[in-house]
Amino acid sequence: MNFFKSINTSATGLTAERLRMDIISKNIANANTTRTSSGMPYRRQVPIFKEKEGKSFTDVLNNAKNNQGLGDGVEVTGIEEDKSPFKRIYQPGHPEADEKGYVLMPNVDIVTEMINLISSSRAYEANVTALNNSKSMAMKAIEIGR
Repeated sequence: MNFFKSINTSATGLTAERLRMDIISKNIANANTTRTSSGMPYRRQVPIFKEKEGKSFTDVLNNAKNNQGLGDGVEVTGIEEDKSPFKRIYQPGHPEADEKGYVLMPNVDIVTEMINLISSSRAYEANVTALNNSKSMAMKAIEIGR
């Protein structure tokens, strides 16, 4: 087993989940931003993850059966804007209200963002645990060799 590969795989997961948490935090912070530099409300952002090397599930499964290495981790291929429609809220006194009194609000749902934040936090913890286990196995192997 290649210890450095397992550590690298966990490290890529940690990096990706940290970026995901940063984007979720940005979404929550802008949940009430009615005007951006483009003149429109803030649009929710979503990171896009991809397995490095682009192996299919079948390839990974066959490699695991043959005791070959698994995947090389995860990478962020981009950050996309959520194309769901903006919310319309009736607030006639708001400076951004239209002639009917409606304000376009960002398409950010706080509950969804909090669920995603918890999910990302758990994935981050799982990667830390995997990293610590790889490190522990390497240390035990060094102790056996003494």
